[in-house]
Amino acid sequence: MDHKLVFSSLNEACEDTIAALCAPEEDLPYGEVAERLTTCMREIQRHATALEPIVTGLTNVYHLYDFDEETPGNGYRTLVKVLLSCLLHIIHKGRYISGNVGKAFFRADHNASEMEAYLSALCQLRALLHLAQTLLNDTPCGQLCKLQDAELSRWFVQEYSSMHKACFYGRCLGFQFSPSLRPVLQTVVISMVSYGETYGKQQSGIGKAALSILTSGKYVMDPELRGAEFERITQNLDLHFWKSFWNLTESGIITGFNRIASTPVQVNLTLSLPPVPLQLPLASDPSLTTNVSPPIAHWGPGPVLMRLISFEIREGQDSEELLSFCRTDTRPISMSQLPWVQKQPLSPNLLIHIHGGGFVAQTSKSHENYLRNWSKELGVPILSIDYSLSPEAPFPRALEECFYAYCWALKNCHLLGSTAERVCLAGDSAGGNLCITVCMKALTCGVRVPDGIMAAYPATLLTTNASPSRLLTSIDPLLPLGVLSKCMNAYSGMGSEAVVPSVGGGSFSALTRDTALLLSDLTQGASNWIQSFLDPRRTIDRSRTQPLPPRDAVAINSTAASAPLNHSVHLDSLVAYPEGFQPLRSQCRSVIQISSCPILKNPFVSPLLATEQLLKGLPPVHIVAPALDALLDDSVMFAKKLRAMGQPVTLTVVEELPHGFLSLAQLSKETEEAAGACVQKIREVFQGQHLNHGLQNPLEQEETQPNAGQ
Repeated sequence: MDHKLVFSSLNEACEDTIAALCAPEEDLPYGEVAERLTTCMREIQRHATALEPIVTGLTNVYHLYDFDEETPGNGYRTLVKVLLSCLLHIIHKGRYISGNVGKAFFRADHNASEMEAYLSALCQLRALLHLAQTLLNDTPCGQLCKLQDAELSRWFVQEYSSMHKACFYGRCLGFQFSPSLRPVLQTVVISMVSYGETYGKQQSGIGKAALSILTSGKYVMDPELRGAEFERITQNLDLHFWKSFWNLTESGIITGFNRIASTPVQVNLTLSLPPVPLQLPLASDPSLTTNVSPPIAHWGPGPVLMRLISFEIREGQDSEELLSFCRTDTRPISMSQLPWVQKQPLSPNLLIHIHGGGFVAQTSKSHENYLRNWSKELGVPILSIDYSLSPEAPFPRALEECFYAYCWALKNCHLLGSTAERVCLAGDSAGGNLCITVCMKALTCGVRVPDGIMAAYPATLLTTNASPSRLLTSIDPLLPLGVLSKCMNAYSGMGSEAVVPSVGGGSFSALTRDTALLLSDLTQGASNWIQSFLDPRRTIDRSRTQPLPPRDAVAINSTAASAPLNHSVHLDSLVAYPEGFQPLRSQCRSVIQISSCPILKNPFVSPLLATEQLLKGLPPVHIVAPALDALLDDSVMFAKKLRAMGQPVTLTVVEELPHGFLSLAQLSKETEEAAGACVQKIREVFQGQHLNHGLQNPLEQEETQPNAGQ
């Protein structure tokens, strides 16, 4: 995309819109609305004038930060793409206004509100581009992050905490993503803020679902209210809210729908491994063995839970020995019960999967939808590990359980329907982190490592270090920094919040017990919904300790304010913005604890910080990362580190998709294709395709720091 052409088209669209709005008043009886739009377009032009040289400077050098010439992708590229995407939306809206102003069905106030929302977004993106320019000038060429720079981390966290973000979750929600995903993201955000209203109320799961449906209407009708409430939730609600919301994917209705929509499988068993020591052959000398202890961290030995999925029944999967490991809620299907089904021989391949969820939420059940498809496409049994979650089970409990399950699978592969001639570890997000660290632990213990790793958008650096892609946490509806930091702190053991029961699926008995409360809440929800149509700006008493923040963001000496603002706050910014410009500030300030815990710098927590000695000997690592992922730079930096060591590694960057796209695989063509890229990398592991050992990019050697423009 030619950025010069975009800026030129933007200026033309602004001039045309202003000219159309300057018609005689008797022809255009919009009065104040026309004035709002005219002011808005002039402010957009002002921002664009300041942004064009910054974008030119970034585009001149951002290729130096790619993994290689065939893999364009890093945070600098992404920020420029996001900005241009915002400008294209403004151009489209401006052309619509200039072509339809004065017509009978032209909604002047609606279009003015739309343009003002994009003006606010443009103002905040200008601030992010300025922060990216600061990073570029403060880090060596080719490096996306200064890993030991506490000062950069401090200003990054402060700017995130104080910047206004609600504009990205209202009318502008999801503008940077694939068009097919925007309705999905809107549904997720509306569901989240509606669920936030019922969070903490003592009632059945059915009651919460019903009340959430009733309260969701006002967030559809009022995008500004939705954005303000989402900002409040992402900045201030505790970790247990997120655990509760993310675990809704485990509810009976959603999992039932996923099973209907996904590929049916003949084997889907939940297993529980007793905590007994294992003996495995040494990788260096199979005639010798090594002991593998069961997980013991924090509360001593305990069972390890897993799920076995197989498209076809294979030898060993209906055996009495496997039956002894099955949990009470499932039993393997006996072949005598299915006489028409032919049992398949052992597969030479085995896929071991570790699910994502920020180390704090979800299980293999949440990821069944794509695992079922993978089992059919790859023709292999899949063992998915249900590790214990933080903050109840912080590091190293999850790693110990995943490593123990991996070793058990190698030793008992015949029960899983495989000979394990070739083994692949696959995981997404937190699961990608655990795949890498399980291999590191296998190397240190002398156990056989898998034949390859497929890590989708892995978390390889669990600190708050600033990088250009992590600036996206200010606009990302799925991975805000406030939530990301809570997950990091919980996994490190810094999250000391009390344990509360997760949200269940509800039952008739629970409904009977809560009938009176449910009816009361339904009445309140219906009343609030109706009132929201009459007065969308009405603030609702949510009976919470955290009040709803004012909907207006706060502008400090900003020429970008799109409407008069009567609030002001004191802020000692650590960032020197250009004279006359400050980003919009929020009165809903978040408190983010900078991750200074030494555990987060442990290489088995943040593999990007591991020494060459710990990483040397890893199997081929295949990383699939979305361009719009806040963790993109983590993937690029880790892939570069492995390549510089001579380790086999590939990086695939998919466009226009968010973090967590595997969970959305069946919802759009783009996510389906990205999931297909993951399957292809797993298939390459099973086929034993050779990877060339990467050499260090000569552009990274003795390069001087370029100037990204003033």
